[in-house]
Amino acid sequence: MLIDCHSHLANFNENEISEIISRAKKSGISYIFSAGTDIKNSEKTIYLANSNDEIYCGVGIHPNRVTNDIKDNDFYKLEQLAQSSDKVITMSETGMDYMPNAPERKKQEEVFVVQITLAKKLKLPIIWHSQIPEINSFGNHKNTLDILNHEHADTVGGIMHYFQADYTTAKKAIENGFLISFAKPLLRQKHQKEIVEKIPLEHIVLETDSSPQPWKKNRSLWTEPKDILLIAKKIAQIKNISLETVMNATNDNINQLFDNKFKKAN
Repeated sequence: MLIDCHSHLANFNENEISEIISRAKKSGISYIFSAGTDIKNSEKTIYLANSNDEIYCGVGIHPNRVTNDIKDNDFYKLEQLAQSSDKVITMSETGMDYMPNAPERKKQEEVFVVQITLAKKLKLPIIWHSQIPEINSFGNHKNTLDILNHEHADTVGGIMHYFQADYTTAKKAIENGFLISFAKPLLRQKHQKEIVEKIPLEHIVLETDSSPQPWKKNRSLWTEPKDILLIAKKIAQIKNISLETVMNATNDNINQLFDNKFKKAN
């Protein structure tokens, strides 16, 4: 069995969710983690998790949803949401974004630091975002890691989600207590294959980051949690190990991070 540790199911039409879960189950996916991106989206994400045994969730303010209108009351709401259900297991999605049109970095960092503080207070692992224009580069990922280190985020641990950076970034993230999450870019980016070859399996988890993709006219081509199987098979191929070994190891990694909550998925 497999676990999709990062998706955005709340962005899909609610009437699609049961079919998405069904397709995931047919591909051997036991659990799907759905991340919130702002207060309203986190509320919807919790509702989906409470309504479906297979879904667990995170609450958070995505760096690209950061505005100057975010006030202390929003952080209070976020904390209340994080405590509103046992299905909330992570602070996600949060982090830093360095793309050209991203919000002002100082405000991003302020919002990120508050969410790290909440995660530590509530003992929630952090699934974090760090995106820069230069894929195969350490670049500003160092700044994201410096923030996490300064705030002692390693005390709760977490996952660098949708990894597309270089080996130096992966190595530093692992050294600082975080898992590395690979998604479908692994299927097409040569440098990721080389990184997977170097990273021990005990530091790897899997995700799809799935969200509606209306620019793909063929609905069957949209990324969904079912595609975790493709990523797991690719890692097995790269490392020349069995698919079962990848399944067991990535599940074990999730279980260790989340205190064996998902042990029955093995």
